[in-house]
Amino acid sequence: MVDISKTDDIIIQDRTIYEDARIFAPNLHDMGLMSSRDFENYSDLFDLMMSLVGYPDLLIYLKSSIPNLIAQIQKRGREYERSIRIDYLTGLNEKYENWIADYKGNLLVIDADNIKFGNKPEDFEKVTDMIDAQMFGLFSAPKPKTTDF
Repeated sequence: MVDISKTDDIIIQDRTIYEDARIFAPNLHDMGLMSSRDFENYSDLFDLMMSLVGYPDLLIYLKSSIPNLIAQIQKRGREYERSIRIDYLTGLNEKYENWIADYKGNLLVIDADNIKFGNKPEDFEKVTDMIDAQMFGLFSAPKPKTTDF
């Protein structure tokens, strides 16, 4: 994380360290699978680390309903995901929503229920336009059109 914060390169991550510290660790703690002592130590260490690196240039949050999450899990067909309970997904989704509501960095929220950028070229273009607008403003230079996915 520190190395990433020191580079001028464009870095894209699928997941962030925020998710572990702000979503999954609190969820484990709430479920009684992480002690309060361990959770507090982990949270303190995370806060210290974040004071050294700061926020990313842009965080993209794919906002999704539980039915859409279930459909995506079924579509992936991963054996180990078949036993995920709806109450577990609901708890995680609530934690994501609460965390994102308080996020202080540059944020782009994409409605993953209605924008299907993985298989619709027009939605992919919509998302890249949203990213450009968020990063560079509404009047950024037009990008060339691409048709191959």
